[in-house]
Amino acid sequence: MSAADHEGHDKQTVYVVDDDPSARDSLCWLLATEDIVSSAYESAESFLEHWRSEWSGCILVDVRMPGKSGLQLQDELNARSSLMPVIVLTGHADVPVAIRAMKQGAYDFLEKPYSDDELLNSVKSALQREREISNAESEKARAARALENLTERENEVMRLVVAGKTNKLIGAQLGISEKTVEIHRSRVMEKTGASSLSELVRICLLLEA
Repeated sequence: MSAADHEGHDKQTVYVVDDDPSARDSLCWLLATEDIVSSAYESAESFLEHWRSEWSGCILVDVRMPGKSGLQLQDELNARSSLMPVIVLTGHADVPVAIRAMKQGAYDFLEKPYSDDELLNSVKSALQREREISNAESEKARAARALENLTERENEVMRLVVAGKTNKLIGAQLGISEKTVEIHRSRVMEKTGASSLSELVRICLLLEA
């Protein structure tokens, strides 16, 4: 799939960034054998020009390219808060560079010549990781929305409930009756959609992560 074909595509995609046309074609063909959608770019600059924050998938990038290197592309994506895992493709001489890329957040690196299985296993693992990250971010956003409608007093009660305080202790600490605490607690559960104390704790922990 070309960059132009991909515009607006919302399926998990492997973005292949390599200045070697035969390498790009070979990688896209291999991914297609596993029904993995791919999109190829001849340079880091071209990829960044098309990049959209809503894209989902992972990135296969060669370390050495004219213009921006694979590491410079990774740095730029980090600056743009991209959550897509980056897999660095490297020749033997560039292994130290690839290790540095991993220390800067790259998901994996593959030393050429790598086997088809090595590449496919790395890509599938990266795509699974991206799904997990995306799901976690979605849960965190839902948790934030669940809490945004709480009043200041309801938020105080919720924090104390999550800390394990009894209604009696909460009432004493806030200077309100146990009955009032129960009312606030009920409203907290209703507004957050939490069906149990453990679910309320999970919502709070998500926002602290």
